[in-house]
Amino acid sequence: MENLVLRLAGDFEEFAPEMVASPKTSIYRIYRDTRFSRDKTPYKTNIAAVFPRKGLGKHEGAGFYLHLATGELLIGGGVYMPLPEDLGAIRSHIAGHAQSFMSIVESRPFRKMFGNLWGDRLSRVPRGFPPDHPAADYLRYRQYLAGRTLKPEAALEPDFYKTVVETFKRLMPFIRFLNEPVVRAQKARDRQASLLQH
Repeated sequence: MENLVLRLAGDFEEFAPEMVASPKTSIYRIYRDTRFSRDKTPYKTNIAAVFPRKGLGKHEGAGFYLHLATGELLIGGGVYMPLPEDLGAIRSHIAGHAQSFMSIVESRPFRKMFGNLWGDRLSRVPRGFPPDHPAADYLRYRQYLAGRTLKPEAALEPDFYKTVVETFKRLMPFIRFLNEPVVRAQKARDRQASLLQH
């Protein structure tokens, strides 16, 4: 996994310069958090890595994600647990740029690789947005995720690395779209904090 992350760091410079790939940041610990779980087995049965956007926390904004478990290889990305204010900013961005968003997630190449978006959804359009908005279905999401699941043996194929890179390249417009309002909101919060300090 370290070798994979280091190699991606080089390739990100070409197609995803704003994304972080470093063993220290990206690779999840092998230990399970057993504090609130009945299952006290100490180790995970998968290895995973996340690739966040520079300037945002490891679990803020949209990033790439990869895990290899005994039952599957998952390569994907998106926004998993956004802060409420970031989720609001993403929804407003989708509402204001519905055509752009739908041209990404409903394009034939995107659908062919990932199918539909994943993630928790509200049962109705959130307050503040018209129920008949063209992107109403997407405004209901609380997580914006896309990915492809392959057999774990795919990680042993000679073209495994190529598959990872191709997947991340296809996801890049989706990741950038989601990060644009989050980065803006973060800068606004930073400005506000610095004004309060002075």
